Amino acid sequence: MASLSRSLNIYRRDRLHVDVHMTTDNNSLEIKPDHLPDWSNLNVIHRNTLHPRSHFHIYNSQEDALKGDVELSRAALLSGTWGFHLSTSPFQHGSRDFYKPDFDHDDWKLIQVPGMWQLQGFGKGPQYTNVNYPFPVDPPHVPYEDNECGRYIRRFDVPDQLKDEDGNSQWRLRFEGVDSAFTVWLNGREVGYSQGSRNPSEFDVSKYIELDEENILCVEVYQRCDGSYLEDQDQWWLSGIFRDVWLHSFPATHLEDLHVQTLLDDDYQGANLVVDVKVNNPGQTIPLKLLDLEGNVVLDEEYALAQSETAGRFEYKLDNPEKWTAETPYLYTLVLHVGDSYVAHKVGFRRTELVDGVFCVNGNPIKIRGVNRHEHNALSGRAVPYNTIVQDLATMKSFGINAIRTSHYPNDHRFYNLTDQLGFWVIDEADLECHGFGVIGADASTFPSDDPDWEEAYVDRAVQLVMRDKNHPSVIMWSLGNEAFYGRNHQAMYDAIKEIDTTRLIHYEGDQNAQTADIFSRMYPPVDDVIKFGQEKDWKKPLVLCEFAHAMGNGPGAVHEYMDAFYKYPRLMGGFVWEWANHGLLTETKDGEKYYGYGGDFGDEPNDYNFVMDGLCDSRHIPGPGLSEYSKAIEPVQIVSMEDYQIKIVNRYDFLTLDHLECYWEVISDRQQYIGRNLRIPEGVKPHTEAIITLVGTPRVFAREAWLQLNFITRADSRWTQPRRVVARGQIPLSPPKSLLQLKTLAAPTTSLDRPQVRRKNGFIYATIANGMTFGFDTAAGTLASITNPADPETNLITVPFGLDFYRALTDNDRGGPFGKQWLDARLNQTSNHFRQITIEESDEACTIVVKSRVAPPVLAWSVDATTTYTITSAHCSVRIQARPRGLLLPETFARFGLTFGLRNLRIVEWFGRGPQESYVDKKQSQLVNTWGWAANSMFHDYEFPQDAGNRTDVRWVELREKWGGEEEGRLLRARFGDHDGASFSVMPYTTKDVDECTHPYELHARKRDDHIVRLDWYHHGLGTGSCGPATLPKYQLRTDREFDVELLLD
Repeated sequence: MASLSRSLNIYRRDRLHVDVHMTTDNNSLEIKPDHLPDWSNLNVIHRNTLHPRSHFHIYNSQEDALKGDVELSRAALLSGTWGFHLSTSPFQHGSRDFYKPDFDHDDWKLIQVPGMWQLQGFGKGPQYTNVNYPFPVDPPHVPYEDNECGRYIRRFDVPDQLKDEDGNSQWRLRFEGVDSAFTVWLNGREVGYSQGSRNPSEFDVSKYIELDEENILCVEVYQRCDGSYLEDQDQWWLSGIFRDVWLHSFPATHLEDLHVQTLLDDDYQGANLVVDVKVNNPGQTIPLKLLDLEGNVVLDEEYALAQSETAGRFEYKLDNPEKWTAETPYLYTLVLHVGDSYVAHKVGFRRTELVDGVFCVNGNPIKIRGVNRHEHNALSGRAVPYNTIVQDLATMKSFGINAIRTSHYPNDHRFYNLTDQLGFWVIDEADLECHGFGVIGADASTFPSDDPDWEEAYVDRAVQLVMRDKNHPSVIMWSLGNEAFYGRNHQAMYDAIKEIDTTRLIHYEGDQNAQTADIFSRMYPPVDDVIKFGQEKDWKKPLVLCEFAHAMGNGPGAVHEYMDAFYKYPRLMGGFVWEWANHGLLTETKDGEKYYGYGGDFGDEPNDYNFVMDGLCDSRHIPGPGLSEYSKAIEPVQIVSMEDYQIKIVNRYDFLTLDHLECYWEVISDRQQYIGRNLRIPEGVKPHTEAIITLVGTPRVFAREAWLQLNFITRADSRWTQPRRVVARGQIPLSPPKSLLQLKTLAAPTTSLDRPQVRRKNGFIYATIANGMTFGFDTAAGTLASITNPADPETNLITVPFGLDFYRALTDNDRGGPFGKQWLDARLNQTSNHFRQITIEESDEACTIVVKSRVAPPVLAWSVDATTTYTITSAHCSVRIQARPRGLLLPETFARFGLTFGLRNLRIVEWFGRGPQESYVDKKQSQLVNTWGWAANSMFHDYEFPQDAGNRTDVRWVELREKWGGEEEGRLLRARFGDHDGASFSVMPYTTKDVDECTHPYELHARKRDDHIVRLDWYHHGLGTGSCGPATLPKYQLRTDREFDVELLLD
């Protein structure tokens, strides 16, 4: 009789998916699996793990402990090359017995630890989602058959220097981070299980380890577990042992944990140093030392535990210790001597609290000028090398960033050592996000966050966070996670944290009413809403923007408005820009061309496309233009005003005076720069206060537009900042630019012989001005279609005729906000110039060509009626455009209003205006007015998702050149805007259509042209942050409910 098989689902809280096989021949019943796997069992978070502790290494001597070199500690690093085998499921046969001592691993492949297996050629590859779970939602279960399982093996010998003669050491196996869950065997015996990807797990392996023989360490890592429902952060789904693995040797008597608190008095002068210690054996006498930054002994005491006690509290009064802040990161070193071993830990004296509802450190209000930082490396994913962490923090410091939110999980423990040392305010966030429940059609908060069955899982993540990082002075606040809605389990997390640490406030943005959290928090609110929050009269809790100024692609726009609000209202703590860097992963095309991939580039489905490319830096963590703009908005000294050469400045530091700075002045004008001398900064300018600098020694009369520039530079003896570094720059206009009328008057012909030479040929009208440049007009099309230079009169420099244009390639913020859709719906990208009439008039002084045209898209009825007047004198060609938008379905805004044309032989671009980087009307303050020059092919910024880039604004003139120079030699064409406010230009070797159609830089590079597309714009729509946040502010929008009357000069 044939066998009969069927599948049964048993639905209960701990429901088990089983396959039941019934065979009538022998009446046997076989059930697989025969128990609920740990990784699909909400009741199992850890098995046989040690209680979480603060992070420290144990040393055999005080000298070694003070060096802080972990290679000298009682620990062996097991990271490196491991054996590896990947199965599609934990139940796949063939390697399930891999942990047994007699298993043959010879044909296994090799893998690097730390590392993610998807980035080392194993498995399905990376997958990116922002919100959605990449598996069917059935909490707490994850699919059995679609759950990759990585099996690792590492053979090692115990180093002799870790062994003690008495043989009573405790041997600990510590995993700093494993995604997402894992089971451990040592020498064929199961050690335990743990989950919580970004939290450490530590096991006592004393009874399993072989001290004098080779050890076989086996680890089975599960791609997904029930904890994956709490790890739905906006990042790549990657798997593996991605942080270091250590073998620790703790001597027979040793420190189990320490908790350091620095309790400043109410005058913020004296402090109580409170040290809670826990040891493994009772009745210990524990010497304690505190050393200052120079190594001098500040405190040398001894504390004896009661004979029955393994825990105790040391408390010592210090009169006036140096205080730790993000601006003055003074660190003491605490040394504890327990038994025959030593532990050293850095200590910073500081106090965080709310004072009358204002967030303060050491009694001073502070402003958060921060960023959100994911752990990411373009080659290794979340397995971030130490030098990358150092690079990130050093770059942040150099750009004036003072705070980091560890979005959205605890970072590598070494990160916090650096933030203590370099000086950052850190919001340390629990490894918790369950955003994907928001799209399944139910009340998301009723799932894990408000389900008591999940309370232990939530609390575990809070406790793990605080226990590891509680001794770091840079951590000024805990966060209960991100985008996990709000429920009773958040209150349980809050309560658990307060039982451990009462000295820090607790943040959670999902608690919109701050019912549990100690502060209010918001993401991406309009700046007007932020101001309203700041203006409220009766308040007890401040507001922080845990995410704002979404830095995706070309942006963010209007970041200065937020900073102005933060500075104005005490209730506003500041904010964290989203985010630090793009998350592109280095990959290559089938032809071997390398690029940085995003969602969908790895065959991952579902995916959230390029939403993972939203940083101030690119995927290599190289700063982009947006970081320059943010740095300008948060610089520590800002110019407020100038009157009668008295300059008012404001000190934006929170703790430092300006005594560590010097100020130098310059005067900038068209192709000229006057370097001035030092200006005296008043002594003792307190934080958050204004001061007056008197300008001496500068010229008072200028023949052309001039700008005063002040440069604030750290002194050579600066203690807390890098010496001789510019920390702030500011400019003030001293004299206005010349108008077009003045420019035309200065170049007016003096006799009738100074008229342009006009000729007609083949339907063209050619007008040659005094310098030999000839402008050619196509009378059949009504366009300026030819320009020749006297150096090569046979070559037409124009490759694409001049045309009135209103579109730019869409930025990420255009696509994500309302304007990009409106522009596409209105077919703004498909407009063309429709010639109606041309009139030609010659006089003794000029040739005037008037072209009437209608600029319109296909399909629709809206248009722009334009009259373009070309006035060619002996000196130049004036282009005046009078235009009126009208018609049905006219879009509310244009992307730009200007001329577009193609130009050959262009090598160099010089201009007087803002630079050197790109600038837009709402992203320009970081770019200073001067005379700039760049190679034409460098003018376009290559964003990792192609989009509009390379605009330069507030421009008086631009020269398009074949070679460098300040005169007509080598100049192909010059455009002058006079005193027009907001004029801009761009140069790129691509058409707008090319940029729009390409989704990766390598695709765009393949379309690179031999010529360049030039745009000369009178008006340009702002950028905003519409990819995730407010779109372009009204004052930066290019509205169409108006008429245009603009002009420029060409020569």
